[in-house]
Amino acid sequence: MTLITMPRFDTNMFKEMDKYFIGFDEQFNRLTKMHDDITKNIPNYPPYNVKKTGDNTYVIEIAAAGFAKQDIEIELADNKMIVKGNIQTADNDENFLFKGIANRAFTRNFALDDQIEVKDAEMLNGMLRIFLERIIPEHKKPKKIEVKEPTGKTKKLTTDSSL
Repeated sequence: MTLITMPRFDTNMFKEMDKYFIGFDEQFNRLTKMHDDITKNIPNYPPYNVKKTGDNTYVIEIAAAGFAKQDIEIELADNKMIVKGNIQTADNDENFLFKGIANRAFTRNFALDDQIEVKDAEMLNGMLRIFLERIIPEHKKPKKIEVKEPTGKTKKLTTDSSL
């Protein structure tokens, strides 16, 4: 059996990166807070997959056997997607000799980037699939800046005449 441990997510690890990433303090703080919130009690039920299906598309698959679409709730709040499952049945009416299927309520949290949108969700054969897409605003897409010849109206940015 292999034990997988998660490295400690610490703001100190960003100190060395300060010289390369200017103005990212708030993002680093937000990542640290999200990490701390999400990893307080990491559940292992239900199991899930996260797939990258394209350059800007993702699918989260959650194994939710026994749950119907009306038993599932997906909520977006503060860049977090919260997936909850709760079956509303009364087991005491049924006469089980053995009950091995857990049908227990669950909550899964996923941190989402500002540019990630939940496009759709579907339930098929006990698999909940949530489709995500990164929507890049026009002002954040790469653009080329044309280098022009100076004109007489161009301001001189330096005071050193030797440049």
